[in-house]
Order: sequence, then structure tokens, then C-alpha cells
Amino acid sequence: MAQGHSTDEYLETIYFLAFPIGEYTPQTSGSPTLASRVAEMLGVSRASAGEMLKRLEADGLVERGEHKEAILTESGRARAEKVVRKHRIIERLLTDFMGYTAAEAHVHADELGDTFSDDMVARMEEKLGYPDRCPHGWPVDTDFEQAENLELEPLSALTPGRHATIIRLAEHDGELLHWFYDEGLVPGTELELSAAEPAAGQFRVRVGGGEKAISEKAAASLFVRPAA
Repeated sequence: MAQGHSTDEYLETIYFLAFPIGEYTPQTSGSPTLASRVAEMLGVSRASAGEMLKRLEADGLVERGEHKEAILTESGRARAEKVVRKHRIIERLLTDFMGYTAAEAHVHADELGDTFSDDMVARMEEKLGYPDRCPHGWPVDTDFEQAENLELEPLSALTPGRHATIIRLAEHDGELLHWFYDEGLVPGTELELSAAEPAAGQFRVRVGGGEKAISEKAAASLFVRPAA
């Protein structure tokens, strides 16, 4: 992705990284810095991400924790949650009413985020029948999302032989998101992790009567609910 991302896109990315189901937990020692993870996900330089984080800190949306890590403030989290809700409702509009694929909807929702007012989004949500989730499985209600996080794991964290159901797809990599849909690895799909070779960066899953090889990156981006 090109540089020039909005404040809201940064907040949305930080929000994704800041919770356990995401890829960045500020309290974990030895984790990559937030700036480097944000830079990777948004496709910008670390310097650009670092400058934006300084701006967010100056605006009171991000603060430094005990170990100098960057975390969302209360106001930053509230704004990020608002951005996330809007994004997910716009995605539903694009898929349910405008015929875009789920993968296309994510890209266009980023582009349209600043187009719709809060009132428009509220009316949109009503017309959509108050959807529970975006097309990629992420709850519209962020409180429910954070509670559900405790029930989910990335597929890459499972041991071979475990069965699970795909609940959410990570959205930050557009090419990977398209690949998930092309391969039928969508929310609601049941699968079994048949083999894991992290050292080789490869996993194998049984799904739909066949077996697929998937990369470590893909396995880490499929959030599943393990079978009891």
C-alpha cells in the first residue's frame, strides 16, 4: 500500500494489533515495536509510522507504557473502536447491496471511511438489519469482539490433529484475503490441522474432503474456534 494513510487507518491498525487475537501485545517483552508492526501492515516505512505515532501521542490518542511501548489511550481506543465499527458496516453495505466481493469490500471501505457521517453510518446499519459481523467474520460490536477473542486462536497455534472452525480472517493483507476466498477458507468453514512445519513455514489442513498446503503467514491470519 502507498504511504499517506489517514489517522483513522493508523488507529484501526493499532486497534487490531493491540488485542490478544491480533499480532501485537504491548505487555509481551521481546515483541516487535509497534512502529515496525504498523509499518509492515500499512506498507509504509518505519520512519513514517514512527512520525505518525508521535502525532497520535501529541493528540492524546496514544501513550507510552511502562516499557516505553505505545498503547491506545482511553480516548484513542474509543476513536479506534468507532473507526472499526464504521469500516465493518461499510463493508456490509458494499457486499450486501452493491455486489462487491468480500475481499474487494475491505479495500473500498478503507477508501470510503471519511465519506460517510456518523448519521449516515447509523442509517446504513439500520437498513442492513443491524448485522452482527463484517464479511470477514469480525464482530461489529467491539465489546463482543474483545470477549470473543478469548475463545479464538490463530490456526498456527493449534497442534496437528485438532479440528476447528474459521471465525475471522485477518484483513490487512489484500492479496492474502483474496487467496482465502479463492481457496474457500472463509468464516464458518470447518477444517483439521493435519500437519505443522513452522520451521519450513508450511502447514497442511484438511477441508472439504481434500487437503491444502498453506503458508505460516496464512495460518497465522486465520482465527479459529477449536473444537471442544
